[in-house]
Amino acid sequence: MEIKQEKKGDVAVMNVSGRLDATTATELEASLVPLIEQDGKKIILDLDGLEYISSAGLRILLLGMKMMKKVSGKMVICEMREHIREIFEIAGFLPIFTIVATQEDALAKF
Repeated sequence: MEIKQEKKGDVAVMNVSGRLDATTATELEASLVPLIEQDGKKIILDLDGLEYISSAGLRILLLGMKMMKKVSGKMVICEMREHIREIFEIAGFLPIFTIVATQEDALAKF
């Protein structure tokens, strides 16, 4: 898995690619949690390069969402591939997250 971070104005953008599973979920947690704790009121997770997500990966995203609510922040997911979206649907996560098509759409949510 690879994680790249950038800023677009006051919005933090995390590009996640590869496999998000039990082996790599801790990497995402190690990047996401400090970002939220430091200044993460507005975060975009760009999943365009994400090839696979397991229940461990879903757990980290849910953890991030719960943390965002505690700090009155907002996290938007974009560029989700169809097979990843199906996993979110099966897990019942679609209503929990704000999911849009593109980064531009995600930026418009703030």
